Amino acid sequence: MTGTTNGVQAQPAERPEAIAVRDLRKSFGSHEVLKGVSMRACEGDVVAIIGGSGSGKSTMLRCINFLETPSGGEITIGGERVEMRPDGSPASRRQIERLRQSLGMVFQSFNLWTHKTVLENLIEVPVHVLKVPRAEAEARARKLLDRVGLAEKEGAYPAFLSGGQQQRAAIARALCMEPRAMLFDEPTSALDPELVGEVLAVIRALADEGRTMILVTHEMKFAREVASHVIYLFNGQIEEEGPPERLFGAPRSERLKQFLKSVA
Repeated sequence: MTGTTNGVQAQPAERPEAIAVRDLRKSFGSHEVLKGVSMRACEGDVVAIIGGSGSGKSTMLRCINFLETPSGGEITIGGERVEMRPDGSPASRRQIERLRQSLGMVFQSFNLWTHKTVLENLIEVPVHVLKVPRAEAEARARKLLDRVGLAEKEGAYPAFLSGGQQQRAAIARALCMEPRAMLFDEPTSALDPELVGEVLAVIRALADEGRTMILVTHEMKFAREVASHVIYLFNGQIEEEGPPERLFGAPRSERLKQFLKSVA
């Protein structure tokens, strides 16, 4: 809410910065995948990254979490700049491990431990890495499983769950870390069409509660409805970005126009 002070319009306080990327570059050998990408997400933002296959979307997300080592650029998480050598590699492995704990990552292929039950999957990192007491970790895990509609599946093994259930369990597992931000790498791409909606409903609920998210997705309708900011990547560069109503309603780039027609 804004007000006035001595006749001057007061501006709302800016939300803290959650993630910032500046001039991010990544090459695999001689192939340059990211060519100087910059983006910023404040707390509560939902940033959707769209683009064709090979545009660099997933690589960008994986670099933010240092699952891929950048070739150059700057990454800041929660106001803390990642210490990087000139070649982009992390200068402090301890810092990377600590910052990773503030980023919840959800992959295309669920990545659940198949030999552990759903509940065991959720408490593994809090108990053994974060040293959360087991009873506390289990209580939080059960609340999260209830939130994603899997309360009755805590004792099941991943092989006995549908793809949609596995992905919802993976989201709950990421939330168990109490992350500053959630990173989603095409979370519905491996799902049968009839299971997509149940996963998107969980992500929408997270957006509604103000959780910070960066979402690589090919679900254009969902991006338009849920995102606060959309980035269109083409050939490793940001071709166009802005609020979803403008990008989807009145795109300026001819490439983006063609892309939206191709996925309509």
